[in-house]
Amino acid sequence: QVQLVESGGGSVQAGGSLRLSCAASGYSVTNCMGWFRQATGKEREGVARIFAWTSTTTYSDSVKGRFTISRDNAKNTVYLQMNSLKPEDTAMYYCASCDGRNWGQGTQVTVSS
Repeated sequence: QVQLVESGGGSVQAGGSLRLSCAASGYSVTNCMGWFRQATGKEREGVARIFAWTSTTTYSDSVKGRFTISRDNAKNTVYLQMNSLKPEDTAMYYCASCDGRNWGQGTQVTVSS
């Protein structure tokens, strides 16, 4: 059974940082993995992705230069380092496999001005 468990969310002031973790079981994070977010009343948005094999990363324009996705294969965990946070980054953050078949339960990030 595949489980993706996010952690690391919380409340922070604008300009602050958080690091989200996504611990996987029953599924290898060496596959393509992504972070998504959904703010209240808005559509889900792809934030970052890390591809299999090459570990190439891509980011949405809204987070490029501020967020970094990475993974630790030994810990089977994917991370999202979020720096220079803005109030508009407030959302529920989810990790998922790139094929969309496996999702975590989400972790809330709230950024106050």
